[in-house]
Amino acid sequence: MSTRNQKYAISAYKQVEQVSQDFPKQKSKYKSMCEKLPILIRTAGLTQALAFVEAKAVDEPAWKNLLKHLTKTLERPTLVADSRNVELGEYMRLTRDVLSVLLWYKRFAQSLLADKPSD
Repeated sequence: MSTRNQKYAISAYKQVEQVSQDFPKQKSKYKSMCEKLPILIRTAGLTQALAFVEAKAVDEPAWKNLLKHLTKTLERPTLVADSRNVELGEYMRLTRDVLSVLLWYKRFAQSLLADKPSD
């Protein structure tokens, strides 16, 4: 039986690996957002940060993929709407869960999407 954190890690690894293999042009922006989104959530709040990512996702496929990946990993297809509509206690839990998931995305993005030195 896996813990929630182990499930998050497995899902995040698979999705970051997919970006690495299937979307090489998105690697840099995807990695950057994985690193910056936790800071944005802590400074602006979950709802505002997700709304920002959702707005940017219209023009940027890497951001759209990250938002899609987060909703899949958290098993919350309406993550952005949930962040706007849940009660305070659930909002705080959701924020913790998103930050926990993003920790894994950040770690895997740094290792799997790192720029390879050219020979």
